[in-house]
Amino acid sequence: MSEGRLIALEGVEGAGKTTQAELLTQWLIELGIRFTAAREPGGTEVGEAIREIVQDRPELAVPAETELLLYLGSRAAFVREIVRPAMDRGELVVADRYSMSTFAYQGYGRGLDLDRVRQLDNFATGGLRPDVYLVFDLPAEDGLARQWHGHAGGDRIEREGDAFLRTVRDGYLELALSEPGAHLIDASGDAAAVHRRVREVLMEALPETFSTEGV
Repeated sequence: MSEGRLIALEGVEGAGKTTQAELLTQWLIELGIRFTAAREPGGTEVGEAIREIVQDRPELAVPAETELLLYLGSRAAFVREIVRPAMDRGELVVADRYSMSTFAYQGYGRGLDLDRVRQLDNFATGGLRPDVYLVFDLPAEDGLARQWHGHAGGDRIEREGDAFLRTVRDGYLELALSEPGAHLIDASGDAAAVHRRVREVLMEALPETFSTEGV
């Protein structure tokens, strides 16, 4: 692979994107493709600190504008410290969330002006867009049931409840139709079945990177 590519995995809480990111990286290892995988927000020292504030501190009352800027601050570090260097090395980058999360959660979910959100995100990323967005779709209530099964509580976003996450899901469905490189993937069923859908999408979207080997 002569130049790096960026694949971002997206979806509502409980849609299984983190599990699918793990299965995807296993497949990349089997194919011998060099890659870097990281979660966002996170992946960098400052990103992990921001993640604790915006997700792991449900007792904090964080204004929507503050939340947006915190996520974008994390993304700026993510792009500068992880994504750009890996792509410059010719690697594939697998990102567990990226800009579409901000459009869906802070734009649609929080009701912030989507055009302004896009402008600020463009500044944070330096205009870097994923080659492929894998958007895992699942009804919000099903996703929450998955997240809460077997444990109590939930992070600050999960605690927003069904109505908020239904709005976010609606946002994702609209974004999947409008964002370049976006592919909507049915996240229902077992993880292996969903992963097969991921393989099919990637082999069609990035044929120069993926082959039918290992399917």
